[in-house]
Amino acid sequence: MIPYSVNIKLAARTLTGTLNLQNKTAVDWGWQGLIAQGCHSSILIIDPKTSQTIQVLERHKANVVKVKWSRENYHHSLSSPYSLRLASADSAGKIIVWDVVSGTAHCEIQEHSKPIQDMDWLWTQDASRDLLLAIHPPNYIVLWNGDTGTKLWKKSYAENILSFSFDPFDPSNLALLTSEGIVFISDFSHSKPPGSGGKKVYIASPHASPAHTKPVPAALPAPTGAKKALNKVKVLITNEKPTAEAVTLNADCLQLSYLPSKRNHMLLLYPREILILDLEVSQTVGVVAIERSGVPFIQVIPCAQRDALFCLHENGCITLRVCRSTTAPDESVAASDPEQSVQELVYDLRSQCDAIRVTKTVRPYRMVICPVNENNAALTVSDGRVMLWELKAHVSKPTVNPSSGLSPLYAPVAFCGSPLGQNQKKIQDLSLNTMIGQSLVSGADPPPPSLQQEVQLKFLLTGLLSGLPLPPFALRMCPPLTTKNINHYQPLLAVGTSNGSVLVYNLTSGLLHKDLSVHSCEVKGIEWVSLTSFLSFATSTPNNAGLVRNELQHVDLPTGRCFAFRGEQGNDEPAIEMMKVSHLKQYLVVVFRDKPLELWDVRTGTLLREMAKNFPTVTALEWSPSHNLKSLKKKQLLAREAMARYTTLSDTEQSSVESSVISLLQDAESKSEGGGQAISAREHFVFTDTDGQVYHITVEGNTVKDGARIPPDGSMGSIACIAWKGDTLVLGDVDGNLNFWDLKARLSRGIPTHRGWVKKIRFAPGKGNQKLLVMYTDGAEVWDTKEVNMVSSLRIGRNVNYRILDIDWCTSDKVVLASEDGCIRVLEMAMKSASYRMDEQDLTDPVWCPYLLLPRAALTLKAFLLLQPWSGTFTMDITQVDYTEKHEIKGLIQEQLNSMSNDMKSVLLDPELNLLQRCLLVSRLFGDESDLQFWTVAAHYLQSFAQARHLSVPVPEGQTPAEGTQATPQGHLDIYHDTLCESFYFQRFQLERVHLQEVKRSSYEHTKKCADQLLLLGQTDRAVQLLLETSADNPSYYCDSLKACLVTTITSSGPSQSTIKLVATNMIANGKLAEGVQLLCLIDKAADACRYLQTYGEWNRAAWLAKVRLNPAESSDVLKRWAEHLCSPQVNQKSKAILVLLSLGCFHKVGEMLQSMRYFDRAALFIEACLKYGVMEANDSTNKLIGAAFVDYARLLRTLGLRESAAFWASRAGGAGEQLLEELFQGEGAVPEETEGLENTE
Repeated sequence: MIPYSVNIKLAARTLTGTLNLQNKTAVDWGWQGLIAQGCHSSILIIDPKTSQTIQVLERHKANVVKVKWSRENYHHSLSSPYSLRLASADSAGKIIVWDVVSGTAHCEIQEHSKPIQDMDWLWTQDASRDLLLAIHPPNYIVLWNGDTGTKLWKKSYAENILSFSFDPFDPSNLALLTSEGIVFISDFSHSKPPGSGGKKVYIASPHASPAHTKPVPAALPAPTGAKKALNKVKVLITNEKPTAEAVTLNADCLQLSYLPSKRNHMLLLYPREILILDLEVSQTVGVVAIERSGVPFIQVIPCAQRDALFCLHENGCITLRVCRSTTAPDESVAASDPEQSVQELVYDLRSQCDAIRVTKTVRPYRMVICPVNENNAALTVSDGRVMLWELKAHVSKPTVNPSSGLSPLYAPVAFCGSPLGQNQKKIQDLSLNTMIGQSLVSGADPPPPSLQQEVQLKFLLTGLLSGLPLPPFALRMCPPLTTKNINHYQPLLAVGTSNGSVLVYNLTSGLLHKDLSVHSCEVKGIEWVSLTSFLSFATSTPNNAGLVRNELQHVDLPTGRCFAFRGEQGNDEPAIEMMKVSHLKQYLVVVFRDKPLELWDVRTGTLLREMAKNFPTVTALEWSPSHNLKSLKKKQLLAREAMARYTTLSDTEQSSVESSVISLLQDAESKSEGGGQAISAREHFVFTDTDGQVYHITVEGNTVKDGARIPPDGSMGSIACIAWKGDTLVLGDVDGNLNFWDLKARLSRGIPTHRGWVKKIRFAPGKGNQKLLVMYTDGAEVWDTKEVNMVSSLRIGRNVNYRILDIDWCTSDKVVLASEDGCIRVLEMAMKSASYRMDEQDLTDPVWCPYLLLPRAALTLKAFLLLQPWSGTFTMDITQVDYTEKHEIKGLIQEQLNSMSNDMKSVLLDPELNLLQRCLLVSRLFGDESDLQFWTVAAHYLQSFAQARHLSVPVPEGQTPAEGTQATPQGHLDIYHDTLCESFYFQRFQLERVHLQEVKRSSYEHTKKCADQLLLLGQTDRAVQLLLETSADNPSYYCDSLKACLVTTITSSGPSQSTIKLVATNMIANGKLAEGVQLLCLIDKAADACRYLQTYGEWNRAAWLAKVRLNPAESSDVLKRWAEHLCSPQVNQKSKAILVLLSLGCFHKVGEMLQSMRYFDRAALFIEACLKYGVMEANDSTNKLIGAAFVDYARLLRTLGLRESAAFWASRAGGAGEQLLEELFQGEGAVPEETEGLENTE
C-alpha cells in the first residue's frame, strides 16, 4: 500500500446548532471563568471573554439537562491543583463528571433512567470536594462521590421534588421545592442521609389581618392594581394543607433560591412577581412585582456581593434590580413617623438590556452570571445563540432633583479592599462591588459627599456566539490540499441550509468564515469549482404539475458575487436531481428528474449540449479521474520547441523539414492559443440508467462522444450512486449492495451490506488513498477498497442517537457528518464521536484561563503575578525572570500573560498597587473562591486594626477596635460576611431587620417571634408593647402579660437576679433553651446565655447573640470558642475558623494555622502583609513563625522553578533559611548580590 501523507491537521470538532427544549436548564458559569452549555447530547465549553467555543464534550447518549462546574473554594497547591471539573446530567438519568481539558470522563453515575431534576456540588467541607447532590425523579435525593462514582446515601420524600437550594450561610440547611410546597431540611450532612422528612411548608395567602389594614399614609400615592394585589402579601403557613386557591399559588412557583447576600432570606419566583421571604418569621418582607402590561419573569439570580437581583424576562431582556438603602433620604420624616421609614425591602430597577425578537422557534432559555465578578451575564437562546452582556458603570453628573425618584448609586471609595492611592490606576468595572458601593443601613453614617461619585449602570453586548440553523444541511468540502496550493490553502466547508443561505466554515478554527444568502429555497447540493468559488443549486416546492423553480448559482467567495449560472431559465421545469463537476473543473453535468441532462462548460458558462429526448433516465453519475491534460501539455511544449527551432534554421535546412510536420505543429499550437486556460482536455463520465446499464461518454472541447456500454450486473438492484478513483470504480444500489470494480484487472466483487439504500459514496482525497465513505439511511461506514473490507461503522440506535443527513471527507483521514440533531461533526476515520484535548486546539484569540495550564505552571503564573516587582522591575515577561523550565511551558505561561486585558496589565504593573490589593486582584483573576474570601476579610481587618493601632489606641489581641476608631473611609465589611462583620454594623442590621419583621407580621406567631428577637437585642420597651398586644382569648394571654410585667420591673437588685438566673438554668436544663436564654439576656447575663447555647450545639445562634449583645472582650471569648469548634475534626471547617479569627484580630494564630495547614503561599504573604501594616512585629515570639513560613514558601517557589525569588524569601527567613540558601547556590560561590539588593528594596 502506498503511504500517503496526512494533510493540514484539523482538530476533530463539533459545530453545534439549535438547542433542544430539554437543554433549557443546562447552562452554568463557573468560578473558573468558563460557561458550559448543553446542546442536544453534547456540552459546549465557551470562553465568555473572547466568545469562542473551546471544547465540545461528547459522551452522553441522551439530551443534556443539567451542567454544573465544581466550586473553587479550596486552597490550591500542587496536590490540589487548578482543574476544570464539570458534572453533566442527561434525560436518561446518567451523570458524567468530566476532566474538561483532556475531554475525558472521571466517572459515570447512573441510578434511575429518568431525567435528573437538579444537581449541585457541596461547598461546605474542607476535607472532601468531590461530593455531588442530585435529584433523581420522582422523589429521591442521592449524594454521590463525583470522583469515584460511588453512592454515599439515598433518601426519598413524600412529594415529587422539582429543585433544591443550599443555604450559603449554613451547610446543614437545604430547601427542596416540591410539587406541593417547600421542604426545609435542617440536618443535612454528607455522612448520613437527613433523619427526618424535613419541615413541610405550604404557600398561601393570609386573610387580611389587623397588621395589614393600616391606613395608607397620605404621602404615598394610592395603590394601583398591581400594588393592591400585593397588599395581600403571601406568607408561608406551616403544617396546614392549603386551600385550592393556595395550591395554584404553588403550582406556578418557578424557582426558589436562598439569598447569598444576607442570611436566612429566600426568594420565590412567580411569573409576575418575586417574593423575598425572611425565614426567621416565615414572612414576605419584600416584593418585586410587574405591572399588568409588563413582561413576565422566567428566572432570577440573586447576587452575593451586593443585595441585587438579575432578572430574565420572557422577551429575553435582562434587568438588574438593586435593593434600596433603608436610610430615609430625609431624616426628619423618619423621626416623625418611624413606621414609614421601613415598610418593606424595595428593589429598584437600575439597568436593563435590549430584548430579543421572540418567535415560535426563538425564545430565551436561561441566563447565567459570572460568579467571580457578578457583572457579566450570558443569555442562551433556543436557536443556539449565546449573548454575552457586560454591566458597565458610568460616572454621571449628580442630578439636582432626580425625576425618577430613585436615590442615586455611588461608586465605592476603595479599590480591591484598600483606599485608592493618589495616582493609582484602577478598573472601575472589575466587579459588582467595585462598581456600586454598599447599601447604607439606618443609623450608619454615609461617607462624606466630597468622596462620592454618582454612577449609572448600563448593559453592553460584548459577545455573541451563533449556532447552525435548523437542519437539513447539504455539505461539501472545498478541493483537497495539494503541493501546488499549500501556501494559500484554507480548509473551508460549505453548508447549504434549508432557508437558502450557504454558510462557509473554516475548519481550522471552527469559526464561520462567510454567511452568504444565495437562494430563496432549500439548498440541495454544492460543488466547488475552485478553492474560492462554488456552484450551488436549490429547488422550490413543486406545483400541481410537479414543476419547480430551479436556482443554480455560481458564487465567488472573496467578493461574495453570485450570478445565475443557467441564466434566465429555471422557472417551471422538472427539479434538478444532481450536478457533478469534472475533475479538472472544466465541465458540469446537470441531471433533472424527468428531462434529459445538460452539459455545461464551467469556465465560459456556456451550454455545450442538451441531450436528446430519447436519452436514458440517469440514476447515478460520476466523472472519471483520468484525462489527457498531461499529454496535451506535453504536445504543446514540443510544438513550441519545434517552432522555435524551425524559425532559427537556415533556408536550405528548412526545405528539408517535411511540410506535413509543420502543419501539425501549427495545428497543435493553435489549439493551445490563449495560454494554458483554454486547453480543453478530454474527460469522461459514466452513468447508469434505470435498468442498471452503465454508459460511458467522452467530452472534449464541445464534442461529446458515446463510448462503450456495459450490461447490467444481475446481482445489483437499481444503482443509486457511483464513485471512481484511480482504477477503482464502486457502485451502490438501493438494496444496500456495494460493487467494487478493479478496472486494471477487470474484476468485480459484490458485497451485500444489508443496510438498505446506499445514499452516497465518496472517495477520500490524497494520492493512493483508497478509503471510501458510504452513507445509508441509518448511518455511515468507511471502507477500504484495496482490501475490500469495512474500516468503521456508525449506526443509529447502536452507537449514536441521531440520523446522518449528509457526509463528506474533509481531509484524507477525517470525515465530516451532518446530523439530524442540528450539529456538524468533524470526526476521525473511526467515526467515534470524541471530545478533543483543549491544548491541541488552534484558537483564533488567546484565552485567559490559568486552568488550562499544567498544575505547576498555573501556580508559577500565580506566583509570578503576586511577587512583582522582580529584581526591582515590574514586568509581564516571564523570560526576564530566573525560571528553570521547558521552553514550551514558558511559552504557554507567556501566552496567558499576553492574553490579559491592557487595563488589567496596567493595574498589575502599577507600583502603587499594594500587597493586599495585588492578592485580591490575582485571586479574582484566577477565580479562586477560597483566596478571594480570605483576602477580602484579611485586607479589611488588617487595615482597621492597623488604623486603630496608628491612632495609638492599644487594642488587646482578640478585641475588635472600639466603635470610635471605626470611622475609616473603608467603612465595614459587607453584610454577606454575616457574623464576620463589625459588631456595631451587625447590630444595626439586625435591629432594622426586626423592625421590618414587625411591620410585616400578620399573626400571633409572628408577633411572638418579633418580641423574642427584640428582647434578645435589648429593645425592652418595644418588646413590652408587642407582648401586651396579645388578645384575651389567646391561650398564652396570661403568660405574655406576666412576661410584660417581668420585663418592665426587672431591677438589678441581687435577689431578683439570682432567682431569675436559677429559673433560667432550670428551664435550659429541662429543654426550654430559647426561653432560658431570653431570661438571661434580661438580666444582662448574655455571656452565660452564649455559653449555654454553645454547650447545646447552637453555635451560630451563640455567635449572633455575642455580636449583638456582648462587649468586645466577652464576644471575643465566645467567638474564639466557636473557632476552636470549627477546627475540630468532626466539623472540619478550618477555613471558616480562620476567617472568624481574622475578624478578632488574632493574626498570629491565623499565621500559625495557615502554616500548619500547609497553605505556604498564603501564610507567607499574610505574614508579610501583617509586618507591613505593623500589626505584627518581628520579635522573639514571632520570629519562629516568620522564619518557618518564609522558608517553606521559598521551598515551594524552588519546586515551581522560581529560583531567584526562592533565594529572596529564604534570605528573609533569617537563620531558618540559611541551609536552603546554601542548597540553592551550591557550586555558585557566595550568595549573589541580587538577593542582597532585593532585601534593601523591601
